[in-house]
Amino acid sequence: MNRRDLLRLFTMSGALLALPAVEPVLADVDRLAAVARTGAVDSAAAAEFAQFNSHLWRVYALAPTKSEVLPLVRAQLDVLSTGLRHPQTPAIRQRLCELSADLFQLAGEIFFDGDRYTDAAHCYTLAATAGKEADAPDLWSCALTRHAFIAVYERQFDEAAPLLELAANLARRGDPALSTRQWIAAVQAETFAGLGDLDACQRALDTAAEVQHLQGPVHNGGWLRFDGSRLAEERGTCYVNLGRYDLAEAALTDALAGVLTARRKAGVLTDLAMIGVHRRNPDQVATYADAALATARQTGSGVIARKLRGLQPHLAPLLTDQQIQRLDAEITELVGNRAA
Repeated sequence: MNRRDLLRLFTMSGALLALPAVEPVLADVDRLAAVARTGAVDSAAAAEFAQFNSHLWRVYALAPTKSEVLPLVRAQLDVLSTGLRHPQTPAIRQRLCELSADLFQLAGEIFFDGDRYTDAAHCYTLAATAGKEADAPDLWSCALTRHAFIAVYERQFDEAAPLLELAANLARRGDPALSTRQWIAAVQAETFAGLGDLDACQRALDTAAEVQHLQGPVHNGGWLRFDGSRLAEERGTCYVNLGRYDLAEAALTDALAGVLTARRKAGVLTDLAMIGVHRRNPDQVATYADAALATARQTGSGVIARKLRGLQPHLAPLLTDQQIQRLDAEITELVGNRAA
């Protein structure tokens, strides 16, 4: 895919007009765009671009509906592409490629949350290409990991495994102080669990837990956010996939006691509902799944909707219970509304 052709689609007209509440931010976009259009970008301008990228990641983290951030991300990508179209020094070109890789990952995250996996995969591919151009192994490997995560969510674990292995090999060339390798291991653990390989899953979880021994800033709050706080929920998800429900419940209960984003909390709740299914406990299923449903309606997150859709086929043995019948109907309505 020609990067320039895609970036031409990422214009600020129309969509940006729907965001009157962020006028100061739009002014920054306009100002940065004017800088990029002048031609050569200096180090001060590149630093401003980087600062705005970081701001967009913070806005994304705080936004209850992630899609609201997309127009600003598109506008900033247009700014960066304008800079790349002009002749630049090698150092500035490399920096612009890094920033593009960063922001394509954010665009992919937004599409992923919206259940638009094809668009997300496209962004992650462009992020990987830009990371390669920038000779930034951590950025490059994180983009590949996000791409593999789509296959994990679609339960196509055999497709995710080789991509994650490639990402892990790349990460060994990266900064050992960052948590890139540990994050990749956490995703690999879920992949191995999906493949039914308990030993490989446990080894990967042990590698992921090494993040707790890293010193200093281990992530940047943007394209790399793994700090070990997700270990309990990731361990729980792995054990659910492996059918080790007692171990899973202990890990997920620990995770639920922590501070979680809405999307992560809903994932934990859905996994706990799945444990209720296997225990033939309609009350447990309804309690946890209803809470996840409420979050899905509040946030519009496609990730949560897909997680609930994955739970739905497992409800069949409990459909004689009225509250499970209601739950099944509400999941069907939620998924149907998103498809419409």
